[in-house]
Amino acid sequence: MGGLAGTRERDASEALHERYETLHDWRRQVADLYAAVRAMPGEEGWRHWRSVRDRLFREHPQSPLSAARRAQFRGIDCFAYDPALRFTVATVPAREREVIRVEAGKDGTMTLLPFALTDGLAQALGRELTLYWIESYGGGVFLPFGDASNGRESFAGGRYLLDTIKSADLGRDGKSRLILDFNFAYYPSCAYSEAWVCPLSPPENRLPVAIRGGERNAAD
Repeated sequence: MGGLAGTRERDASEALHERYETLHDWRRQVADLYAAVRAMPGEEGWRHWRSVRDRLFREHPQSPLSAARRAQFRGIDCFAYDPALRFTVATVPAREREVIRVEAGKDGTMTLLPFALTDGLAQALGRELTLYWIESYGGGVFLPFGDASNGRESFAGGRYLLDTIKSADLGRDGKSRLILDFNFAYYPSCAYSEAWVCPLSPPENRLPVAIRGGERNAAD
């Protein structure tokens, strides 16, 4: 029994080592990707973003796609690039916004603390968006949103624009305004696999217009 237990312990240690080594590599490559994109012009950066994400989804062991789906994967579907969907906005304090607590599977409860509102989207998109701080070790800025394309042209649960814990961040301009480019909007991992539990867009971040930029459902 001792020999079998020892073998199982070694197998578990090897599996844990492989899991977190590959996760570390995934996080590093995503961080490198966004650093490269921040140094590129809008559409050029977007094309690079698409190319690298397609490769990671197709080849990387931490891809949210199953092995069977990776074998048939031809690329992530996106709307055509639209320069009108790139904004630089100021932020103001978030008032009258409630803290959100989300069940995140094995990670327990995720607390989203509203700390800022955009100031510069309402005229073009119909409303401002709330930015959240993810209260966890290190923390991070999180900006999920929904829009009128959800459920038909894009994922029903909405998309993400910022998640700085995962390095998804286009930075700020020379006047310290936040760069929000909806051409870089992407799906949460739960859109690809039931193995993931992801926070979806809260009601206050649902835009009344269709955002035809970023990741989309496959065209018919």
